[in-house]
Amino acid sequence: MSKLRLGVNIDHVATIRNARGGSYPDPVRAAELAMAAGADGITAHLREDRRHISDADIEALAGITRKRGRPLNFEMAVTAEMEAIALSHLPHAACLVPERREERTTEGGLDVVGGHNHIAPVVAKLVAAGVRVSCFIDADPAQAAAAKAMGAQVVELHTGAYCDAVRERGPQAAALLEGLRATAAEAGRLGLEVHAGHGIDYETVKPIAAIPEVVELNIGHFLIGEAIFVGLAPAIQRMRSLMDEARMAGRAA
Repeated sequence: MSKLRLGVNIDHVATIRNARGGSYPDPVRAAELAMAAGADGITAHLREDRRHISDADIEALAGITRKRGRPLNFEMAVTAEMEAIALSHLPHAACLVPERREERTTEGGLDVVGGHNHIAPVVAKLVAAGVRVSCFIDADPAQAAAAKAMGAQVVELHTGAYCDAVRERGPQAAALLEGLRATAAEAGRLGLEVHAGHGIDYETVKPIAAIPEVVELNIGHFLIGEAIFVGLAPAIQRMRSLMDEARMAGRAA
């Protein structure tokens, strides 16, 4: 198995900033610290309601990641507004996600199967512009196949249900993990690059990192929360260490 990449989502640095309506803490500074601590890339979700990351943040993040030679993963709803912003900034990658204004966080994967006619034209325009397109999907091989059929190069598996089940000691955790493994295997067979993210913490990262087809994890909320207690760099470095341990164990197995 190849080394697993870590993308750090800095959305919730902006959440804290926006709670006071000022300029501090700066998510761009957080991105710089994350990259210095070992993050392989930066992820940011520009929501339609701008509840955390702003348009100015995206512009600054696009600039700093290019300068540092690291990828920016732009999470976006499948809308004309977000398509125009992505085409304007041309991030390394765009991850298409479902979005409801009343949700506190992303609640599930994008329905690529049911939304083909709406999603496919956006995928085509982004790919033509040189943006690497990812579809954020639930653990469902049919969704992976639909993403492949419409031209996406990547799928990102929504790990939230599994992580919640582990924290709640739910009996379904093992079955949810198996679903992630099966979908990753099918996506890999189809030639898709496989990422994973949402809800991952120190307790749940190893089983996900051990899935051989997964090449990147995108982790945000937990790392920003842990940074309050230990600092951002130590939080990232410990996550990186756990990911590497899981990968090494997989190679030895």
